[in-house]
Amino acid sequence: MAVRISKTSKLDGINSWSLPARVTCPGALDDNGNLCPVCKGCYAAGGRYRMANVIAPRMENMEDWKREDWVADMVAALGKAEYFRWLDSGDVYCKALAEKIEQVIKATPNCKHWLPTKSYRVPEIKEVLDRIRELPNAVVRYSSLEVDGSHERGLHGSTCVPAQDWEVPSYVHVCKAYEHDGKCSGCRACWNKQVEVIAYVAHGQAMKKQVSILLS
Repeated sequence: MAVRISKTSKLDGINSWSLPARVTCPGALDDNGNLCPVCKGCYAAGGRYRMANVIAPRMENMEDWKREDWVADMVAALGKAEYFRWLDSGDVYCKALAEKIEQVIKATPNCKHWLPTKSYRVPEIKEVLDRIRELPNAVVRYSSLEVDGSHERGLHGSTCVPAQDWEVPSYVHVCKAYEHDGKCSGCRACWNKQVEVIAYVAHGQAMKKQVSILLS
């Protein structure tokens, strides 16, 4: 059975595997049970992600990964890919899924994997994510919950800033995609273990609303 792979134009044609947003995002809630600021502005909860033809494959993926042959099928689908992104929408919502992702990454040592996630906030999932972080071909970026660039050094591998010129520490790399029509344009910082923290610039109407609340 063929797996459902996504191709995002922003990523220079690099493939990804996705799930529906929000319903698969256990780390998106703050300590009071409300959506955290950055997730309130989630691009994958609006726009074209609400279209039926976009929702359908992500819903299918929620069930498909449970198949016995899914790992082998994912490895075959990756083929000779040099780079892969996990979850351009959704997140690792249970330990069993994390373990299967780990198996795929181990079985594709010549492919560099990038996995952004907030599921590190769930202890049993974090246990597996921590193991994946140690793999030489995987960069797991634990995402901050805020839109003001704040993060915990040593834990978070990514954060969000309100603007390109927002002041950040010297060890933080500000994503320059939005200087290039929203595309990576050859940059592979997200996959680079030497890049400690990446700050993504807030974009989209929902995210800009969160920034306006922050700055008001």
